[in-house]
Amino acid sequence: MSVVDLGVIRHVYVDAEGAVEVGLAPTYSGCPATAVIRESVLVALRAALGASVSVVEVLSPPWTSDWISAAGRDKLEHYGIAPPAQAVGSSRALWHAEAARRCPRCASEDTAELSRFGSTPCKALHRCNACLEPFEYFKCI
Repeated sequence: MSVVDLGVIRHVYVDAEGAVEVGLAPTYSGCPATAVIRESVLVALRAALGASVSVVEVLSPPWTSDWISAAGRDKLEHYGIAPPAQAVGSSRALWHAEAARRCPRCASEDTAELSRFGSTPCKALHRCNACLEPFEYFKCI
């Protein structure tokens, strides 16, 4: 899964001297992966380009799970994480129960949410009632 697949790269600017600026949109406020993603982008671009590289945070418009590419959704599912279904139109909708999610292992839709939060705040913990395997669901936002 790349930062491009995740849809967090918002722009890449190159100035006349060859300095590169990358705009990075954090997925969730306070996401612990944001600092790691930022540093990984810096290291990779500096190694590849050997140029002056900076990463700036882009907060507007805020990141949405709609920005995850089709390839990114496939990669999440292949990894065992159910991709987000659709964006949430309001923050109030985040607190309402969501429909059952398709199991990324056996494709059954007979699933149940076990916990609103999984290993990170952006994921919820689910269980498939068909294959009995737990899986995480990447929440819509």
